[in-house]
Amino acid sequence: MLRTLKQLFNTLTPPTAELAVPEHTLQLAAAVLLIEMMRADSHCGHEERQAAVDALAVKFALGDDEVARLMELADATSRDAPDLYSFTSKLNRGFNPEQKVRMVEYLWQVAYADGQLSHHETHLMLKLGDLLYIPRGDFVAAKQRARAAAGLAAE
Repeated sequence: MLRTLKQLFNTLTPPTAELAVPEHTLQLAAAVLLIEMMRADSHCGHEERQAAVDALAVKFALGDDEVARLMELADATSRDAPDLYSFTSKLNRGFNPEQKVRMVEYLWQVAYADGQLSHHETHLMLKLGDLLYIPRGDFVAAKQRARAAAGLAAE
């Protein structure tokens, strides 16, 4: 009887290898969030796009052609996405806390890339910070690092 119960639990519980999020899924989820940040204000300029491209290249060690294809796929995916939760949940499962904070910093870099921060960008960042379960202190520190990297004075 115990063996039968154990077999039942084993069939209900997938092995941990199946719980891992594939790297390409994480790349797409991160790229979609970066695209959404680019679109958050009314002006989506070259600076913001370049900040997103640079973030993906650094985070995932991708070449120029790989980043270009990823950005195209993310653009199409984000247009069809009903919400952001499906992407943040993948990052929550696939990234450790430090990687998620770094992702938030990349998002802030995209927001600050044009030298100004709109109310829409701030709102989206607060929403993403909550969806990624980033502690408020880490969230603010990531914002300040991105602001400093953009060459803007501290708030």
